[in-house]
Formats: sequence, C-alpha cells, structure tokens
Amino acid sequence: MNKRLLVVFLLSLPTWLSAQKTLEKPWMIGPFQKQNAVNPILDAKASTTFFCPVRQATVRWEEKDVFNPATVVRNGKVYMLYRAEDTVGKFAGTSRLGLAVSTDGIHFKRRPTPVFYPENDAMKVYEWEGGCEDPRVVESPNGVYVMTYTTYDGDKARLCVATSKDLVDWQKQGLAFGQETYRNSWSKSGAIVCRQQGSRVVAQKINGVYWMYWGDQPDLRMATSPDLLHWTPQTGNTPSGFLPVAESRPGKHDARLIEPGPFALLTPAGIVLIYNGMNNKQGDPALPEDAYAGGQLLFDKQNPAKLLDRSASYFIKPDQPYETQGQVNQVVFLEGMVPFKGRWFLYYGTADSKIGVATAPH
Repeated sequence: MNKRLLVVFLLSLPTWLSAQKTLEKPWMIGPFQKQNAVNPILDAKASTTFFCPVRQATVRWEEKDVFNPATVVRNGKVYMLYRAEDTVGKFAGTSRLGLAVSTDGIHFKRRPTPVFYPENDAMKVYEWEGGCEDPRVVESPNGVYVMTYTTYDGDKARLCVATSKDLVDWQKQGLAFGQETYRNSWSKSGAIVCRQQGSRVVAQKINGVYWMYWGDQPDLRMATSPDLLHWTPQTGNTPSGFLPVAESRPGKHDARLIEPGPFALLTPAGIVLIYNGMNNKQGDPALPEDAYAGGQLLFDKQNPAKLLDRSASYFIKPDQPYETQGQVNQVVFLEGMVPFKGRWFLYYGTADSKIGVATAPH
C-alpha cells in the first residue's frame, strides 16, 4: 500500500470502526452513526427578522440559538420544526418555532419567519415571555399533525398541544393537562406512542386510548387521551402523585433525570422509547457531570406503563466541539426521528445551540 492510500485508510479507520458498532440489545433501534461530515446541519441565523405581535417590534428571531427539532416526512420531504431563540427580554431570548424543509434529510431550506410563536391570545399567559419550546410532532389517524410543545412563562414549564393540516398554519389547543389539578404543575416533553406506516408516524390507540410518555424528572411519567388533545396523567402512590414508569439510575448516564426523546414506536418486540438521560456526580463517571446522552427503553405493547427492558448505557453522547460547548455545555438532546429513504434519521440539539443528525439502517 502506498503512503497516500495508507494515510486515507488511517484517517477513515475511526469512522469505519464506529460504523461497525452493533446494538447493545436486539430490540433497540439503530445502531446510529452521527453524520459528523455535515453536522451541525442547522445553526443560528442573524439575517432573518420577524414582527413580534406581543413586543410590537421586529426581532431577529433565530439570532441566538437553534436546537431541539421535531421532524415528519410529508410529500417525500423531511419537514423540521425547530426551536429558535432571539436575544431580547429578561430571559435573554424568547423561543419560537421555525420550519425547514429538506429533500435529502441533511440540507434544509428554512422559512424566513417562524410558524409558531407567542401571540396576544389565550395562551399568552403561559407562553410569554419564555416562549414556545421543544416540539414533537406525529400524525393522527386522519392525517392531522399533532404537536406537543412546552410553554414557559418564567415560572413553570407546561406541556401543551397544537394541530395543523400542513405544518405551517397551527391551531393552539391549550394545555395538555387542562384539569384544574394539574394546570399549575410543571410538565413538559410529550412523546406519543405511534406506529410506522411507510414514511408516516401515526398515533396508535392501545386498549381504546392514546398513550404518551412525558416529564423531565428522576422518573418518567405516563398519560392517556381519547382524542390526542386532552390528556390525563396516570397517578400513583408516590410523593409526586404521578405513576412512575421508568426511573433514573445511580451510576448511569441518567442518574439525575429521564426525559422523552421523539415519539415512542410500536415494534414487534414492544414499544421503544428513545430518551434523554442527564448525568450527575452520582452517575456515569465516564461522562461529564450534567451531560445529556441518549438511551432506549422497551415497554409492553399491550400495557405501555410496563417497563420490560432498557439499554444498560447510552448509545449516543456529546463528543464533538459543537456538542460539548454552547449555550448549555455537554448536550446531545434527541427529539426528532423519521423513516426516510430506507434509513432512520435521528435529529438532535447540540449544546442547546445547533442541530445535528445521526442515521441508522431501517
């Protein structure tokens, strides 16, 4: 082998070896390979402006950071809703949701203005001025897009629901947990149980109701709904009053908290939920304290609250400069996933600053 070929081989060896990784457990989705040659695929942009109806002023709405995307396949293209922050106000940035479209899952063209944002409406009391954060989008059986998202008013995060027929025009449906008991409780990160139908990811009833994993606590929680709009948390005899369906683990990457990633997927083995785990001093010593890394959970497909198995460790972690340094250091936050062109495309926020993608065989 000549010197030039040897250099090329040695430079490509780490990527080749990484691509040969096998799944930790046979039911897991993957193995995923970060697309480091093109990542990050989306970052902040100072040239786009938007007239904010609440501030009554023009803002550079995605100037500070873009991160935490949701994705769906529509008409043969990947549509990405992403969280974007400006630099205005007491929180040094209000969050709105932008929309970008791709024909290859890698290169995205974004709309110049956000498609979802705080307005002078009934939801302003929950959305202002922190904004609208961290979308997750699935289809209903009749083809309507259902988005769970988080509002932040400066005091509490609250999980909310919106719907759309085209991903551009959205109707806010209100708090996911609208009952008086839960109206002022902290809630976020709703991942609905779905079934794959070709390139579509469609919400699926089990035992006559829809199911959703939610929360960002030491325990993962569950809710059910008859219509994807109105949700009821499952309760339990615990200090929080909610039913825990999976818990954080000392010595592991999720020692501090567990938070859902994209939708939960019905598979022959059960319901697979990709999730985000946060480390701490009592967690995984191989990861920095407070690092976010991804794991996977397996639930019973007839009883979505019954945990069957879980990955022993993380399958993805922050290890690139734009993942270890940013608005919040040491973060890979998984939130969007689509079946596209024969592969899984998994989209994630990097250090709460940019967006990356990893792919896996379908």
